[in-house]
Amino acid sequence: MKRFGVIGLVLIVLLVVAAQAASAQTVTITYWQYFYQSKVDLMTDLIKQFEARNPGIKVEQVTFPYESYNQKVAASIPAGEGPDIINLYSGWLPMYVKAAYLQPLPRTVFSDSYMKSTYYPFVVDAVNFGGKLYAAPTAVRTLALIWNKKLFREAGLDPEKPPVTLDDLASYARKLSKYDAQGNLIQAGLTMQPNGQGHNWIRDVLFRQFGVAPYDATGRKVTYATPQGTAALQWYMDRITKDKVGYPNFTTDDVTAFKAQKAAMTIDGSFRIATLKAVTDLEWGAAELPSNKGIQSNFASFWTHGIVAGVSGKKLDASIKFLQFITSPEAMEQWLARVGELPANPKIAAAHKDDPIVSVFMKGLAYAHATAFVDEAGQRNLFVDMVDEINLKGAKVDDVLKRTAAQEQKLIDDFWK
Repeated sequence: MKRFGVIGLVLIVLLVVAAQAASAQTVTITYWQYFYQSKVDLMTDLIKQFEARNPGIKVEQVTFPYESYNQKVAASIPAGEGPDIINLYSGWLPMYVKAAYLQPLPRTVFSDSYMKSTYYPFVVDAVNFGGKLYAAPTAVRTLALIWNKKLFREAGLDPEKPPVTLDDLASYARKLSKYDAQGNLIQAGLTMQPNGQGHNWIRDVLFRQFGVAPYDATGRKVTYATPQGTAALQWYMDRITKDKVGYPNFTTDDVTAFKAQKAAMTIDGSFRIATLKAVTDLEWGAAELPSNKGIQSNFASFWTHGIVAGVSGKKLDASIKFLQFITSPEAMEQWLARVGELPANPKIAAAHKDDPIVSVFMKGLAYAHATAFVDEAGQRNLFVDMVDEINLKGAKVDDVLKRTAAQEQKLIDDFWK
């Protein structure tokens, strides 16, 4: 019996040693993204799939609130306490590259030919700085007009015929707005929230539809302080101050108002598809953004993945493998199905051209523009403050637009000094 006891003890020791050896060979990498429930759930599943195929690699997902995400990055990465792979908004790339948060992607894997054959041209342009590629996305996003078919019927409008021009949009919004006995808005005909997608609608859609680009070809000179820019902003403000079809902070945000059926129309991104489909009693549709005198425009953006500066050795090898997996066609398909964002590969996206919702957002890619923000939060807040100053203080549109353009120009100049 003693001999069997000794043999058992030896076997236990051998098993422990083997487990320790296996553990020592396992590489653990950390992935950061901001908290958005459908994206977090999907990434959890993608990590499980990746680990099953790569038993020597473990991936830990860490999330933070959107509002504090960049502050956490700024505090952690320079101190060497951050992630190995990070998810970041495309508009933040100039800031991340300048701050040296990211390292260039290895050309042996992410070559020019690979990137050009895999992604939309605007994606390749957005991740290229000085001839080096710093990120690779899984999905891209555009905007669309989203409308509530039930509220259309109640207003006597055809629920299958959304507005196609800005004149139509204003007219529909007036018909769809409801007020209480004191004249307070209780149902917005159109959400007017500049800190949501409203600032992008003004900047890359309305300005262009009224005849002026927001920036020059370099992206470093503000060009919207013109009569055309004034006309575009006046149109936007008239919906708030004159027609009173919606206003900033009507509810907590645009999507909350729309989901609660307190807003009949909203301008929002393809990332809302999964969220809206989950609302069982919501009958909705999506259409291309209304044009102005035949001029179409849209705003394109994406969340992308980069490898953090300083990651090396086995962690770098594991990070590259994980990045390849989460940007694969397989991951893109799952991203579309679970989150609603469009595949960043145009060939994969084209396979869904017959989907009545997805196809609408895809059409917008043909004439979309992607602003490279040097300070996305700061540039967004300038537009939010611009709208508030006109709405709350009665300031003149032309004066405020010129002042905002000067403030944004200084912000851009300071960044590139």
